Amino acid sequence: MPPGPACAIGPASAWGKKTSVIDPSPTAAQHAFIALAPPDDAKKELAHALNPAYAAYPDLRWNRIEDWHITLAFLGELPVGAVQRLRSPLADLAAARPSLELALVGGGHFDERVLWSGIEGDLDRLHELAEAVRARVRDCGITFVTRPLRPHLTLARARRYDSASVPAAAACLDGFAGRPWQAERLHLVGSTVRGHSGPRRYRDIGAWPLVTDRNEMR
Repeated sequence: MPPGPACAIGPASAWGKKTSVIDPSPTAAQHAFIALAPPDDAKKELAHALNPAYAAYPDLRWNRIEDWHITLAFLGELPVGAVQRLRSPLADLAAARPSLELALVGGGHFDERVLWSGIEGDLDRLHELAEAVRARVRDCGITFVTRPLRPHLTLARARRYDSASVPAAAACLDGFAGRPWQAERLHLVGSTVRGHSGPRRYRDIGAWPLVTDRNEMR
């Protein structure tokens, strides 16, 4: 499906508190995803609970706290022009969707390789938002692999030789229950890898406010 008139380029904004301007060549490509991000106080609360795991398992590939996010749609590698087309339709979508009350809770792992913290709160509306986001991306003529949404926040990954540290680190979060917070912005994020196997670094391509007062919803 060719991109419609709504798939136009709109203003960019910042991932967290960092401001970045992405103006690459039209032939470039980048990895992109659409996500929600916890506020700083929620991240600090979880980071404090992780202190024993940080000390006990330093060889895990820990994600930077400022990069923590809840992925709604992972788009993979796309031409930069295709990514830029998503700005305006995602802004329109955010303006018609309410903010969500969420909380970070406990910990777990995928296949002893990926450490995560769980998500509780407005999960029905979180799933609805993810479905709406994915539909909007497809409406712009962009194809991507669709996976079932499993709400979580990725914290770390194991190195190839290590199958024990991630489950043990997850146990450090047993009983953790963060305070509820509002997810108030929808983020379109680009990611890059430093070096051949270095950690990913994230930069906002755009971020748009969700509706905090339902009387203002379009």
